[in-house]
Amino acid sequence: MVDYRYLGRSALKVSPLSLGTMMFGQQTPNPEAFRIIDKAREQGINFIDTADVYGDGASERVVGQGIKSSRDHWVLATKFVNSGKKGPNLGGYSRKWVIETVENSLKRLGTDYIDLIYFHRAVFDAPLEEPVRAIADLIRAGKLRYFGVSNFRGWRIAEVAQLADQLGIDRPIASQPLYNIVNRTAEAEQLPAAQHYGLGVVSYSPLARGVLTGKYQPGQEPAADTRAGRGDKRILETEWRPESLAIAQEIAAHARAKGIDAADFALAWVLNNQLVSAAITGPRTEAHWDSYIRALDVKLDAEDEALVDRLVAPGHASTHGFTDPGHPVEGRVAR
Repeated sequence: MVDYRYLGRSALKVSPLSLGTMMFGQQTPNPEAFRIIDKAREQGINFIDTADVYGDGASERVVGQGIKSSRDHWVLATKFVNSGKKGPNLGGYSRKWVIETVENSLKRLGTDYIDLIYFHRAVFDAPLEEPVRAIADLIRAGKLRYFGVSNFRGWRIAEVAQLADQLGIDRPIASQPLYNIVNRTAEAEQLPAAQHYGLGVVSYSPLARGVLTGKYQPGQEPAADTRAGRGDKRILETEWRPESLAIAQEIAAHARAKGIDAADFALAWVLNNQLVSAAITGPRTEAHWDSYIRALDVKLDAEDEALVDRLVAPGHASTHGFTDPGHPVEGRVAR
């Protein structure tokens, strides 16, 4: 039985695992992607996550085909803001882009409504009120049901909630932060802010882009068929850190002693936080998905929590001074 949870203060129920589809339309062949979607639905998963920029729209097309016969079962989430197109208004926060990108997503997904759309990231120099107004209009038009935010710091979560109140529209219902054992920075502000303002937390990268599976050995070159081995830019500039690789080996040893896989432990740890509504798991293969679903049966105890606290302090990352270059700190501007 799936433990469905209300998403934030909404009446929308979602499964604790969200099927992430970033690999669909790219590394995952379509027939395998469709099998994963069908299997997840049969297992009771009803939450699926994509974005307009994944595979330059290919992920949305695959997802749309994969859920077409069971559309009403799925809580379908996608994102906007990022864009691979050239042009000052082809991306970002403008009303022009918000409406255009939602219309394009609807076409690719082959549906007439999107359940949940996220701001994919913050645009530091753009006003927030304009896209919130545009989203409100799209909700009134029946093209969107809810909205959320991704990679927003605590103060921005508060600002969006306040803007929604001022505009007389429903607040966002979901916040999507990066959150895993080797990067706990979301605990400091993002998770408490989401709870206070009524947003459910739908965290991503619970396995630290594969590092917490324990498959990478410190000091050794990664295997060619892995994300790091393929030279993936995001893992190399974020999770590929000596401290994280060493911690992953400790986690793997602890998990083996419990009779489970390291990935099961890492994913179960994220879900063991009561402030987390769901975690996004992005399989490349059907075998990956089979391993993720097992984590729903893993129960952690105080000893497990203490181990993680010893390895990575609450609210911190594994590496002192680490900041994701994709989401830089905003608090210092040189004169």
